Amino acid sequence: MDVREMQQEVDEWIGQFEEGYWTPLSMLARLIEEVGELAREINHQFGQKPKKPDEPAGDMALELADILFILLCYANSQQIDLETAFKQVMEKYRSRDSNRWTRKEE
Repeated sequence: MDVREMQQEVDEWIGQFEEGYWTPLSMLARLIEEVGELAREINHQFGQKPKKPDEPAGDMALELADILFILLCYANSQQIDLETAFKQVMEKYRSRDSNRWTRKEE
């Protein structure tokens, strides 16, 4: 599934509800909540805060997918084509950062 297909699927799902997309500020708050959940899971797996014995196991992939869903909602609500925007940002990184780090030898 490409990014445009993901944006379309999210738009179809949101479109079935009267409320539609949330306001930009509400979506930003939701995004921050989801990033916090990812941070908590990373801290449990790799940081200094192990889970309590009675806490269920987390799923980093699902936390990342929650973030992706909100980003897709945000882009859709602002009529942003993420596939085009991603191509533009990769070009920026390629030109700006091409000599910033040590390349692997092949």
